[in-house]
Amino acid sequence: MKAWYRWCGLGLLLVLLAGCGGNGNEAVNDEATDETEVAADETEPEPEPTVEPFTEPVSIEFSATLRSDRRLMVEGESNLPESTRFQIVVERELSGVRWQQRTTLQDGRFGAGPFGPGSGLPDGGYTITVNLPEASVQPLEVRQRIGEQGEHLSGPLVGASRHGLGQVASTSRRFLVGSEPRRTTDRVEVLTVD
Repeated sequence: MKAWYRWCGLGLLLVLLAGCGGNGNEAVNDEATDETEVAADETEPEPEPTVEPFTEPVSIEFSATLRSDRRLMVEGESNLPESTRFQIVVERELSGVRWQQRTTLQDGRFGAGPFGPGSGLPDGGYTITVNLPEASVQPLEVRQRIGEQGEHLSGPLVGASRHGLGQVASTSRRFLVGSEPRRTTDRVEVLTVD
């Protein structure tokens, strides 16, 4: 411990000596300092690049596929700005068990998964939801386009955040997993292992 204090003291001494460089006989050139200050004042700050707000209605399309191990993959596309963050939620209707994963939009596309337990998804109904979280969790370049509170978002997928943090977007679809389609009157896609 004493050695550590000695090293800290030695480092502090070196910093103080470095700040006291010179012998005091140097002439001060006030003219050069004044010219430098004038030159710095004459330069105009560069204007920040303007970012166009996002004006299109939000579009989020996705599909799901069941892998050979009976785990679910979700892929989709969106017209939102590049690097937009999404949260994908898969919920089993019978038990309410959820799996969720975050993903990022790249080249207009996103993907997430696999969802489900290692043993595979049991037969049954599932709801897949793709959420666009609040603007506060989005990267700066996305916030600049959609607005700090998501105020530039529009369209049927857009609604108010549950937490009062502006506008968000969300879309959901139901899927049935299993080899035998069940009788249902709902609009639902049936996923089977290929």
